[in-house]
This record gives sequence, structure tokens and C-alpha cells, in this order.
Amino acid sequence: MTDYQTLPASTRVWIYQSSRPFRETEIPELKENVDRFAQSWISHNHQLKAHGDVLHNRFIVLMVDESQAGASGCSIDKSVYFMKQIEQAYGVDLFDRMTFAWMEGEEVKSANSADFAALFQQGKITGNTLVFDNLVKTKGELEENWLKPLNESWHKRFI
Repeated sequence: MTDYQTLPASTRVWIYQSSRPFRETEIPELKENVDRFAQSWISHNHQLKAHGDVLHNRFIVLMVDESQAGASGCSIDKSVYFMKQIEQAYGVDLFDRMTFAWMEGEEVKSANSADFAALFQQGKITGNTLVFDNLVKTKGELEENWLKPLNESWHKRFI
């Protein structure tokens, strides 16, 4: 398994947000499946230096250090196919980009864009609410900008 700590900041990242939190009982098997996929992920017959994890019981993160071998279109297709299998196995949606997630205390909450805007209008979400920007592209961005105030995020276009 590729150790997360050894990956450079330029490592490419894909984040898949689940439509519901994964149950504590699902997490060990899910993490094992994600790890197994990352370990076996190849591109043009080259083993990718990849890492996968489940964060906050809600997000599946795949990473590839492209300094060794880049993720090709076919290898990205394989990851999408894998995520579709996860959707089926766990009864979740991992491809809805119009459901937004934010931190409320120590808990991750989510709502579709219309409900998110309504929560903002009601004052239950503010410009300082920390939202997850799942469009980050690198490990460095994941560490620095994945969680940011709503006022600094693309999400603010929807409120």
C-alpha cells in the first residue's frame, strides 16, 4: 500500500461524496475494498502509485502520484467503474455533485443545492460555515483547501 505521507503535494486527487454517511459497520470492509483497488490500479500496464481512503465516513478519496505513471483515460474509467460497484454494494450515490456537504460541529451534514440555499436564507448556514470543496485536484489542495468557509467557496454561487 502506498503510504499517504509519502505522496507529494502534487498527487492527483478524486473525491467521491456519498449520499449518506457510511455506517460504522460498513467502514472496515469499504476501506479494505478501496485500498485493494488502489493497490491494483494500473495504467497502460504500469502500477500506479495510488492511495485510497474513506474520510469522515462520507467521502471516498483516490489519489495517484503521477510523477511515476499518469492516470490514463482507461485507468480513470476503471476507477469510475469501481465507484459504480461501490454504489451498488452500499446503496449510495457517489456522483451527485449538486449535494453539498458542510461541517456542523463535529458532524458532516449534506443537502441538495436548493435546500442548502434555504438553510442559508434561514441563517442555519452562514458565510463562515465550513464546506467541503470536492473539486480540489491535488493532495496539497486537499490538505489546504478541501474544507473552507462558504464565502471562499464556489458553493456561494448557489445561495
